[in-house]
Amino acid sequence: MTDVTDMQQVTEGTSSFDAILPAQSAAVYREFQAGRVIVREIWDANRSELVANPLYNLVYNNLSHFRMLYEHLGSELVFNESGSFFYLKESSDDEGEEHDENAFRVQVVLLLIGRYFARSGRDLDYLGRPDAGLKEDDLIALQADEEYREILRAARFEKGLAEALDYLDKRNLVFKAGAGRYFLSSAGMYFLTELVREYENG
Repeated sequence: MTDVTDMQQVTEGTSSFDAILPAQSAAVYREFQAGRVIVREIWDANRSELVANPLYNLVYNNLSHFRMLYEHLGSELVFNESGSFFYLKESSDDEGEEHDENAFRVQVVLLLIGRYFARSGRDLDYLGRPDAGLKEDDLIALQADEEYREILRAARFEKGLAEALDYLDKRNLVFKAGAGRYFLSSAGMYFLTELVREYENG
């Protein structure tokens, strides 16, 4: 770990690396490596409620440390204040194509959900509420719609809606609130709002 030693020598006395346990940094790294965003609140299935995400608090309270760490690893740590989440922006061109495909697939699913929800006459804000969101009858209606199935197939979700929701769930963009119930995280709501704004302005 020469890089860590070098970074410690840059500052006099105690460095930010002395304040953060390696296990904590590794946990944050694993989240980003899995393609997840780190949101302020995560869904606790046992308590059936949103709870504070300790990893978010760790990054937020040590922002300069993590920004420098990921800069040394060739990435940019981005904080989205309005959506209350962190994500990594890769600076390497090698990962551009994969990143673009992942972003495209996320956008397709979010737009599909938003379109369905708006067509049902409900305010999109309800998609971000644990007590509202998508319910079992919504999932059945989405799965039964041939147009939506075609859209998902075009985005390489061959198994349909369940695979698409799982894809978002693994990235902390949606949370599963129970059997047949999903709602968007703060990050999911932010991206959906941005997509709607682009669509309306385009």
